[in-house]
Amino acid sequence: MPTIKSLDDLKRLREEAQKVKELRDQTGKTQIVVGMGTVGIAAGARETLKAILTYIEDHHLPDIILRQTGNIGLGGQDPVVQVTLPGADMVTYGKVSPSMAAKIMEEHVVKGNVVREFQIEA
Repeated sequence: MPTIKSLDDLKRLREEAQKVKELRDQTGKTQIVVGMGTVGIAAGARETLKAILTYIEDHHLPDIILRQTGNIGLGGQDPVVQVTLPGADMVTYGKVSPSMAAKIMEEHVVKGNVVREFQIEA
């Protein structure tokens, strides 16, 4: 968790949390789940989640449900991201860095092409 040293830091953190909540509560067609268990967080899941959220905001993608969950149960693969497009099977990606998350968003979520090099069998 980021260090809060001022009221402005607290307000900024609150605004970021509000954005995540709003995206989570929206109805949509595509669902993205990020594993945020303790191992995932230690492996960088917060940064991965933030990269996905930033991509969604920057590219104005309102029809996406972004969710967090605990441990997905794929030891050694954290951070784990699962993407489910409408009418398609869920695809699981492992060891997802922020730059990988951006590529997954562009190729899989926007263009519909699974990024096989990052995919793991769940």
